[in-house]
Amino acid sequence: MQSCFWRRILLSIAVFFLAGSIWVMHSPPALAYDNPDLLPNTFTPVVDLAKSLPVLQEEKLVKELEQFETDTGWKLRVLTQYDRTPGRAVIKYWGLDDKSILLVADSRGGNILSFSVGDAVYELLPRTFWIELQTRFGNLFFVREQGEDQAILQALESVKGCLLKGGCNVVPGLPREQWILTLISSVIGGVICGFAGQPRDKGQVFAWQWALIFSPLWGILFIAFGIGPVVTRTSDWVPLVRNISGFLIGVLVAYLSPVFSRPSSSNEL
Repeated sequence: MQSCFWRRILLSIAVFFLAGSIWVMHSPPALAYDNPDLLPNTFTPVVDLAKSLPVLQEEKLVKELEQFETDTGWKLRVLTQYDRTPGRAVIKYWGLDDKSILLVADSRGGNILSFSVGDAVYELLPRTFWIELQTRFGNLFFVREQGEDQAILQALESVKGCLLKGGCNVVPGLPREQWILTLISSVIGGVICGFAGQPRDKGQVFAWQWALIFSPLWGILFIAFGIGPVVTRTSDWVPLVRNISGFLIGVLVAYLSPVFSRPSSSNEL
């Protein structure tokens, strides 16, 4: 009986602390879901609560976004936040609708950028575009090298450029890191093609049958991952020529590898 009594006491204490911890954890965020007091009294398309933008840069951005909305009808809005957020109050403040794009910069996460996009925008800029945009400009490496302000500004420039062109499936531009990945993919595709094409029969110069059998593998690496990302993001021919050259070098090295590995014959006296 005594042990049962103590079990009830311990269970009651555990339930009390669990309920208290849930109340403490969930009460403060609930206040941040709709906090219009953080928004300015006068209208502005940029609300920089985290002070990520210099004053002159913010003023210039405000004028550019207002002019862009006047010329095109697309609403581009920017919200930077850190420990406090107006939450859903921005919907009423900015009158967000199907033609609105809200960029939120919050440095508390691994990626500082997030986007809230109207339904009409997805007809021109698909969901994959926004994922790539967030990954390219919002990652910690880009922010560390370029700064939060450049992450915001360059992301907005990409969006504006694509809207003016009538839409984009991918983010324009080919960063050096992404090009290096396409080059590596092209070289690996060439190596696989070269190994597959090594002659296996006497008198055979190139094993086309084996190269065709392995074509789905080296074709995906070279065409889909090596050439595709380049031609869809830039009109510059230099990275394209380099990737093609890397593929051909990979083919040549893999094709000639048996020649270099073959032991040299010597006449023994």
